[in-house]
Amino acid sequence: MPFPHVATISDTALVMMLTVQGYKREIVTARSLTSVSSYNLLSLSCLSLTACPAARMAMKDFLNEENIKKALDAFKDAESFNHSKFFQMVGLKEKSADEVKKVFSVLDVDKSGYIEEDELKFVLKGFSQEGRDLTDTETKAFLAAGDKDGDGKIGAEEFEALVHE
Repeated sequence: MPFPHVATISDTALVMMLTVQGYKREIVTARSLTSVSSYNLLSLSCLSLTACPAARMAMKDFLNEENIKKALDAFKDAESFNHSKFFQMVGLKEKSADEVKKVFSVLDVDKSGYIEEDELKFVLKGFSQEGRDLTDTETKAFLAAGDKDGDGKIGAEEFEALVHE
């Protein structure tokens, strides 16, 4: 069984390195970590892209980095986030349905096929490490706008529809 190597980065971030067949890979950063053992990472209350270079690079592959920076600057203040304006500013509204779904896959940190509320709170960090956390009010409003079937999460089709509305 592989043995994870855990190193604390700050009070709110933790990076877990997992040695798999001799290769160390950065797996996740976590906030509110409840339990770490030699083989298990339990009770993650949220996952973040802040220490996932592959995910950050992937977003930059789809969207213009300068547009991302401008959009993050426009919504840097708490309670200022507007998903529709943000999607317009980063250039996501111009993208095809397939391209939007690729962006969705980057934001779906746990690869569940959905963006859940705990992932949505950190969605701006999915666009850039410098992105801020959404407030609880912003997160709930964003979720309500995107969750068309009422299951408490946003699927790829719902996300694509939200971007192109």
